[in-house]
Amino acid sequence: MKNQEITVFYKWTAQPGKLDELKAIYAEVLKEMEANEPGTLKMATYFADEENAIYVHDLFKDGGALGMHLGVTAAKHFPQLAEIAIPGPFFFCGDVPEELMQAAQGMKMGAEFGTYAFGFERD
Repeated sequence: MKNQEITVFYKWTAQPGKLDELKAIYAEVLKEMEANEPGTLKMATYFADEENAIYVHDLFKDGGALGMHLGVTAAKHFPQLAEIAIPGPFFFCGDVPEELMQAAQGMKMGAEFGTYAFGFERD
């Protein structure tokens, strides 16, 4: 069976003095994703204080789960985030449906896409 999971890695760089606000918004995003997005398998946020940035790693079950995230949680928070931080780049890894690729590109967040080539996973 073909793996339909989609991994997204991305960065937000806060404007000067806005890193704590960015962290607070992402704490809320985490809560909403965990409570309302059963197709989100993983969400991990990393702080890079010296870069005034955060890095995020999301893992979605499939294109439907990614679409739900982009259409609900991301759409809700993106305007507020864009006021205090610079988005991108955003790397989408996996078989992202064409309509979601177009939606991500339309958000002007430096979206790049890669399809799975090879690798392994351990338990």
